[in-house]
This record gives sequence, C-alpha cells and structure tokens, in this order.
Amino acid sequence: MATPGTAVARWWPRLVATGRWFHRGPPCWAGHNRWSKVRNVKGPRDAARSRRFQRLGFLLRAAARAEGGPDPALNAQLANVMEQCRAQNMPKASIEAAIHGVHRSVATSQLLYEARGPGGSVLLLEILTDNPRRSHSDVRAILARHGGALSDGARHAFEQRGVVRVGPRDHRGHPVSLEVALEVALEAGAQDVCPEEEEEEEEEEEAALKFLCDPSALRSVRERLEASGLRPLSAAIEFVPRERLALPEEAQEKVERLLQALGDCPDVIRLYHNLQ
Repeated sequence: MATPGTAVARWWPRLVATGRWFHRGPPCWAGHNRWSKVRNVKGPRDAARSRRFQRLGFLLRAAARAEGGPDPALNAQLANVMEQCRAQNMPKASIEAAIHGVHRSVATSQLLYEARGPGGSVLLLEILTDNPRRSHSDVRAILARHGGALSDGARHAFEQRGVVRVGPRDHRGHPVSLEVALEVALEAGAQDVCPEEEEEEEEEEEAALKFLCDPSALRSVRERLEASGLRPLSAAIEFVPRERLALPEEAQEKVERLLQALGDCPDVIRLYHNLQ
C-alpha cells in the first residue's frame, strides 16, 4: 500500500499542470457568508412576520365569531381586521383559512390587562387566548422579570380614540407631508394627526400617519380620508395615553426591554404605553 507521501508525489505533476493546488492544512473560509446574513437578518425578520400573522389570525377568528359572522359585508369588525391583514401583506389564502376555520378552532377569550412598569410607566395589554389562566401566568411572569406588575387602575391613564393609520404615500405614489395631512384631517373630521411612533415589524421604511378622531366618527373619517386620495392601512378604536411620560435613560431602557418581552408573547395582540 502506498503511503500518503507517495500518493502526493505521484499526483503532484498532474496537479501542478492543471493549476489545481493541494492544501494539506485546514480550510480557510471567507470572512462572510450567506448563512450569517440569513441567520442574523432574515431569520429574526421571518420570526417576527410569523408572530404577526399568528396574531392577525387570532383577530380574524375572534371577529368572525362576532355579530355578522364570517361575511365582511355584514360584519364591520371582520372587514376592518381583513383590511389590517392586507396592509400587513398577509397572504389571501391565510386570511380565508382563518375565517373559514373559525368553527373548527378552540374558542378564544379577548382580555385587557392593566399593568405598571419601571419608572412609573403604565401599560395596557390586549390579550387573545384560548387559555386565560396560562396567559395570565405568562404575562405576570414577564412583568415580574422586568420590574413590572399587574395593577388595577392603569386604564384611567388612557382614553379610547378612533385611530386611522394611513400610508406615507397616496394612491398615486406621492409622499404625503404632515402639512397636507393636517389639511385633510380638518376636512375629514379628524381631531389630530401625527407620524406613527412605532414602526414595529413594518415593511415600509417611511413612517405611516396616524389620524385621531372620536370613536363614533371612525368609519366616516376613514371613508373621507380614502376619498381624498390617501391610502388607509387600518382603522380601529385604540387606547391613547392622556399624558406622555419622559423617563431617564436607565429607566427608559428597562421599559423598552419589558415592551420587547411582552411583544414576543404570542397572546399579546396589542400593547399600549404612556412613554414619550
């Protein structure tokens, strides 16, 4: 049997002639690779998209059980959730599967938790779950780990407002400036307009615009905004803080870690806070 050295000697002239080099040392990899980008960028993005679609599916099933049933023409709540799904690029097949599978799914409960966080911050959590006891335990544990706790009375720091989110560009693709949005808001009957503060998991790089109105005027404001050429993404009654709270940097970081942990909880479908 030939030794390793003999084998190398035998093939060496041929390897040199073909320009192929024989490396006996360990392989040397490049400083970057495609998998690192997939793991560090695409992986978390896909996980966030999956959580978002899961929550939208919960909302669709809950809305389909409301008055009017699975027909969006008779069920305004369902029609609004479907619009949110389309704005978030949820596949049409997934939307239809969630609606038509409502009778096969386990009944869900929609709950509102009140909580306080570090630095005197106040939180409201909308929960959609098929196991309220489990959700209560999970949320309480997350709050405890990050310096917060469930607390009655936190709801008084918020008021319910109609909120219509509009895309940063109109139907023609032109950017919508804040000055133009203010003029449209007055004509549409909205009380205020501001840039969206949190672009969590949004696909668009530009910030959406948020129009605030009286809850009873939500539908008419949305229709008027669309008639003016704007592109509504969603319309819903939400909790808006009566006053914003400014925190020192250390406390701000603690609250942001708490919000991140709560946002990763699959049963939390909406999260409101009073941070500035």
